[in-house]
Amino acid sequence: MKASETTLMDFLRTGVQFEIPIYQRTYSWTVQQCKTLWDDVLRAGGSDRVGAHFIGSIVHISKGQSNLTSQEPLLVIDGQQRLTSVTLLIHALASELAKLPPSEQQPLDGYSPTKLHKRFLINDDEDDDRRYKLLLTQTDRSTLIALLDNRPRPEDHSLLVTANHEWFCQAIQDYVRQGGDLAVVCQGLAKLMVVDIALARDQENPQLIFESMNSTGKELSQADLIRNYVLMGAPNRLQRDLYEKYWRPMELGFGQSAYATQFDAFVRNYLTMKTGVTPKRDEVYEAFKKHSRNLAGSDGDINAPEHLHKVLSGLRDHAGYYCRIALGRERDATLRDAFADFNELKADTAYPALLEFYNDYEDGVISRDDFVEVIRMLESYVFRRAVCGIPTNSLKLTFQSLAKTIDKSNYLDSLAVNLLSLGTYKKFPNDETFAAALHRFDAYNFKRRLYLLRRLENWATKEPAQVGQYTIEHILPQNPDLSPAWRESLGVEWERVQGEWLHSL
Repeated sequence: MKASETTLMDFLRTGVQFEIPIYQRTYSWTVQQCKTLWDDVLRAGGSDRVGAHFIGSIVHISKGQSNLTSQEPLLVIDGQQRLTSVTLLIHALASELAKLPPSEQQPLDGYSPTKLHKRFLINDDEDDDRRYKLLLTQTDRSTLIALLDNRPRPEDHSLLVTANHEWFCQAIQDYVRQGGDLAVVCQGLAKLMVVDIALARDQENPQLIFESMNSTGKELSQADLIRNYVLMGAPNRLQRDLYEKYWRPMELGFGQSAYATQFDAFVRNYLTMKTGVTPKRDEVYEAFKKHSRNLAGSDGDINAPEHLHKVLSGLRDHAGYYCRIALGRERDATLRDAFADFNELKADTAYPALLEFYNDYEDGVISRDDFVEVIRMLESYVFRRAVCGIPTNSLKLTFQSLAKTIDKSNYLDSLAVNLLSLGTYKKFPNDETFAAALHRFDAYNFKRRLYLLRRLENWATKEPAQVGQYTIEHILPQNPDLSPAWRESLGVEWERVQGEWLHSL
């Protein structure tokens, strides 16, 4: 390893190309982080007392022993967020400078629009992908290339690359409109400092270095760490094969927004289904590594191609099931409606069981109609318990192992017997218990009240009402100062009657 201090602009100018490996996460900075970078640039550029502003380290794999000597792309292990954001800022700055008269286009030596573009954004004497100074991954890549080439953005463009570039453009325009000098922005960029850390492929283990830099899991999601774990140790050709065959379909299946917010939850539910134990949210990565090692066996090689294919194929298949269950991606209308009803109950602790049930449905172990009945049975179990006021803290334990207790040769009857035989705090309320609670419980303050009223309203109708925007009114007034007519109607104990029945059906 060799580390040296350098300005970020020199780092960009000297290196031939910086490539984000496919095992890295996609660009994930938000506007808030871009605003912090922008404020730092203005603060550094606007003060003679600030000689430099440190923004972090950039770690890359180099074949040589010294920094930035290889003519091959440098694979960036850490620092892509800063590199990408500064690239977007430089492009926005060059675009704004290009609007000025030629005599004003060089507020600082070397920072004309043309020089910004050719020194820090592209490699002017290269062709194809080698032309671009920074090469991102997948959707990010095509979006940034379209931006640098001044072409229309792709239909499936990177939401964050697009949004952050637009924000930088607007921030620079607002700054100029308020009398700001673009020379300050150029000076600020020139003062950004990084620690350039080059790794030698034959001496350092990128995976171990990556883990030590991200051991807290605060900067990377658990899913990011898992992707790096299964891909980083593989040879380049196998990396790309595994990514294209398994990981990329999961990214596309979730979509950019859902992948960022729900993929960790999916992996947690998947591991619960596989192991019978729910890992803590910040320990999903460690649980996955343990699961991978257990699959390989004591003598198995966790980096063997056949093992990696096995691990990732199971993850990919169940990611598809999860998208259909939790994200409304189911194509079968009857199943889609059943999942929508169930998800309205906010009972995601049932997802490990539903994932296994879906896998059985996909394998032909259970028919479509029986699978729908399974979902409706779980829906009834969750809803009845909620109406009866049974605490929900036992549901996680129930659903962790529910699918394992079923006799799959007699699916529905076995599931019904298992649910009805649950005792005490896990019980399935019978009709009598549920009916009594339904008449008298506080339906108005019930978290699932819209679900309840929608299901009652739309029972056995061919034209269901969309009740999401409805308001709920009381038949018995909430005002404690009831009118004489209401008091007479309710009797001498009208206060007790009002308090007891006010919020009930």
